Amino acid sequence: MLLAVLIANSEGNILVERFNGVPAEERLHWRSFLVKLGAENLRGVKNEELLVACHKSVYVVYTVLGDVSVFLVGKDEYDELALSEAIFVINSAIRDVCGKPPTERLFLDKYGKICLCLDEIVWKGLLENTDKDRIKRLIRMRPPTDV
Repeated sequence: MLLAVLIANSEGNILVERFNGVPAEERLHWRSFLVKLGAENLRGVKNEELLVACHKSVYVVYTVLGDVSVFLVGKDEYDELALSEAIFVINSAIRDVCGKPPTERLFLDKYGKICLCLDEIVWKGLLENTDKDRIKRLIRMRPPTDV
């Protein structure tokens, strides 16, 4: 299961978070752990260079995209390889929505569309859509046409 998707700015403030199957009392622990992990390891990292960590028998894959940091937490079948595929799709979707690696301002301007993309990519802790064209079609917010 994909336990968490978290996106933070360079100061460690959380911009977007999605938790799946994580009790409310554990979420604060995960937020602070991920922000601390990013603060310690993401300085000087190139755009989209993946870093991997393991904590409490779960995997964490994280990276920098423009001015934001993207963190994914998974367990069981969502090991570092599956998480790296998921983070690639999420980064690609964010880049497509923003038109380039985002600044914090651009990310917040496109916040609604980015959240729609995240909802289409990850559904109830499972990697749902990975096809870029399908995600673009699904977030257009138009009623489906009869074929």
